Amino acid sequence: MKGRKLVLCSSLVLLAWASIPISTPRSAAADRERDKALIAKVIDDSIGWFRNKDFDLLFSINADDPQFFMYQPASTGTIRGIEEFRKYSAVWRDPAVKYARHEIRDLRINLSRSGDVAWFSAVLDDCAEREGRVGCWKDCRWTGVLEQREEKWVIVQMHFSFAADKVLEQARTP
Repeated sequence: MKGRKLVLCSSLVLLAWASIPISTPRSAAADRERDKALIAKVIDDSIGWFRNKDFDLLFSINADDPQFFMYQPASTGTIRGIEEFRKYSAVWRDPAVKYARHEIRDLRINLSRSGDVAWFSAVLDDCAEREGRVGCWKDCRWTGVLEQREEKWVIVQMHFSFAADKVLEQARTP
C-alpha cells in the first residue's frame, strides 16, 4: 500500500511540474527585447501621432486615468490626469498648427524585473509649424514611465526639461 501511495504522489508532482510554463533564458530575453521594441514604438508614437493629428493614437498610448502625469518645461506645464491632458491637447487641433518633424536620440529603455513597468530617457527634437514659422523643442531631455496594462504598453508619466546651460547659451545667441 505504501508503494502505491508513493507512485500516486509522484504522478501528481510530475503532473504539477508539467503544467508549469517553462521559460528558457533565450525566450525570456527575446520577450524583453520584443517588449523594448513595443515600448520604443509607443514612445515614438507619443510625438509622431501629430504627423497625421491622430488623436485616437495619442489617447490610446497614454494611461486613461487620473494618475497620468506630465511635467513640461514651462512652470504652467504640469498636467495631472488624462482629462486635463485631453483639454490641454485641444490646442493641437488648430489646422494652422502643423507637424514639422521630430527626432528621438539616445533612447534608453529599462524594464522592471517583473516586466510590467518600464522607464526611459531620451533627447528629443520636436518641431511644429505655424503660419510658415517652425518652432522646436531642441535637445529636450525627456524621461518617462510606462506600464503594461491588458497586454498593452501605456505611458503613465513623462517629464520634459532643458539643460540650464543650453538655455542660457541659446538666449545669448543673436
